[in-house]
Formats: sequence, C-alpha cells, structure tokens
Amino acid sequence: MNKPNLTTVIACLAFLIQGCTQPSKEESSDSNLYWEASTPTAEGINAQTLDAIHQDIDDGRYGLIDHFLVIRNGKLVFNQAYKQDYLTISKQYDTTNHQFNYDHPDWHPFYNSTSLHSLQSVTKSVTSLLVGIAMDEGQMIPLDSSVMPLFDTYEFDLSDERKRSITLRNLLTMRGGLEWDEANYDDAKNDCVVMELSDDWIQYILDKPMDTIPGNQFNYNSGISVLLGKILRITTGKRIDEWAEEKLFGPLGITEYYWKKTPKGEIDTEGGLYLTSHDLAKVGYLMLNEGVWENNQIVSKEWVEQSIYPSVQFNEQSGYGFQWWVPEHDNGQTKIFAGNGYGGQFVMIVPDKSLITVFNGWSIHEPTEKSSWMALQERILPNLED
Repeated sequence: MNKPNLTTVIACLAFLIQGCTQPSKEESSDSNLYWEASTPTAEGINAQTLDAIHQDIDDGRYGLIDHFLVIRNGKLVFNQAYKQDYLTISKQYDTTNHQFNYDHPDWHPFYNSTSLHSLQSVTKSVTSLLVGIAMDEGQMIPLDSSVMPLFDTYEFDLSDERKRSITLRNLLTMRGGLEWDEANYDDAKNDCVVMELSDDWIQYILDKPMDTIPGNQFNYNSGISVLLGKILRITTGKRIDEWAEEKLFGPLGITEYYWKKTPKGEIDTEGGLYLTSHDLAKVGYLMLNEGVWENNQIVSKEWVEQSIYPSVQFNEQSGYGFQWWVPEHDNGQTKIFAGNGYGGQFVMIVPDKSLITVFNGWSIHEPTEKSSWMALQERILPNLED
C-alpha cells in the first residue's frame, strides 16, 4: 500500500530524543558511514529555518515524524529523531498480526522494535537503482524490449497485443497500460490492497487486463514495481535482496535491513524495504553523486540521469522518471528528485545545491496542518544563504 499522494497524516505530539549538529567527525548510531558533521550556517543553510521545522515537528504540526535529516555538501547538518508511542497509538486500530497490516506496531513503522524504518514506496526507487546496476552489467533486457516473454512459466491471457508489447521502459515509468486502480487505499477493491492479500502477487498482476496502449498514459501501479523485482530475479538468477547485498548495500556499508516477502517467497519490491534513516540518506547521496560512492561507480551516470529525468511530465513543474518522482523541473531539467512512500517516507535531492533531506514518519489516518513533503520546497530552499 504505497500512496503517491502523501499529504494525509495524523496529528500527534512528538518529543525530541536526540540531535547532532556539532562540527566534528561523528558516526551515526545507525550508520556505518562517517558523515562529517557540520552546522547549518557553515553549509549555507539558515539555521533558524531548520530549528523552526524541528519545533513544528515537536509540536505535532507535521504529524507523526520519526526522523528528520539534512545533509549538505556531504556533511550532516541536522539530525533529529523523535519518539512516538506506536504501541499505544495502534490500540485504536485492528492489529491483526501480519506483515501487511499497516497498524501493527511489530511491522510499522519500525520493524520489530529496531531502528529499521518502513520505506514503503521509496522501495520502488531502490528497486530501479538495482535494475540499473543489472543493466550496466549486461544482465537486463534492453529498455525497449517486451517483458512478457520472461514470464513464460506463468499461464495468463496474452491474446491482447497491447499486453505482449509492454516494455521494460513502460514499467519503469508507470506506463504499462494495465487496468489498475490504486487511488483509494480505504477501498477494499483497491488493486494494491487486493494484491497484498493474495497468495500469488505475480499471477494477480499478469492476469490484469489491458486498459491503454503501453507508453501512452501514466497510471500509478505498485504491481508494476513487483514485476520489476521478478524480472531482475529472472535475468540475474538472484533474488533482489541478494543482488542488493552484493551490488548496493555492501558497497554503501549498509549492513542492516529488512525486506518483506510475499506468500510465494518473492521480495516485495513495491513497498517492503526497511532501512535506517541514515542508510536511506546514503542512497540519496549515491544518486546525488551520479552513481559514485567513495570513488567507485556503483551505478552508471547514464542510468542515474535517465532515472531522474521527467519522462512523464504531469505539468510544467512536476514529473516522474524511472520509479523516481521529479517534484520540480524546468523544461525537462531536473531541479529536485525524490523517493516517496506512504506514511511520510521522503528522500529528496537537490543536485544543484548538493542538498539531501530525509523524513521518516508514520502518519496514515488523519490530515495534518503541515506537509513534510513540502518542507524542502516551501521552507528550506527559499532560505538557503548560498
């Protein structure tokens, strides 16, 4: 269940439990990477702006926020975690114990009382990155090749020529043409909800009829992201979590994560990844640096450029790339790109400003006064001092 519209959250008082803005070399408790710590002022960010955002979080105006990070010029300038009593909060909801119950405190937002936080649909962006690594290594079909021959072990109706023509590019840009309704997560008929309750996710997706010609129309479809994970497994011979450990998490020093599995043992590549906030920032930093990590090219610059280019343009400002959102572009020139996920999971990158912000939260039931999705654009960027 991974909403593209993440403005609905529950208003609740939060209180600060830790902070780190000292200008020294410091290792985060949940990160193997030593971020060089600095101050907002030293990195050209108005310190009062970040303090004001923090105060609004602390006062509950942004809903349930678990972590707020700001990294500029590769330096950690703001790092605040917040303590929420999810065990108590969850008692007012159905907490049937299964991993796709979004109110069960063993699963959401933290996994089993660890610091691993649900990323929800930011998982899609990480999946795209992993597909790109496979593409770079020649272990992926071409972008404009049909994906359906890869699913020859499944039985489903291929009489519609449109289904036979779905390409990898169509999937990456959410233009697969499948009939899919993911607009209202409170609706029991929502396709993502039905898929997550089914025994065989892949079969459910492949059985969906066509709605439009592939490539013609954007339609947010979490099932498409599940197919991407399965395609990577078919082409590389490895489950995507194993591929990630070898090709992405290992190089980035990400040693702890959790990734949900479907009843058939597939990895949930639409919303099932859990990382710490600091490790999510590492993914953002890799993308900011065009695929380079500590002088090693983890994924090609070309893939990063394609991923964050607004192949789909919703209007003159916002768009969508390869499973990455582009909340701000100017005539196709990406100014901000982001991964976002249900409940308030945001990693937002501003390439020209060498700036990364991370929000993790779990506000899924009530609207809030302020939107953490808009904090970067409305408050931080207008107050940069250089």
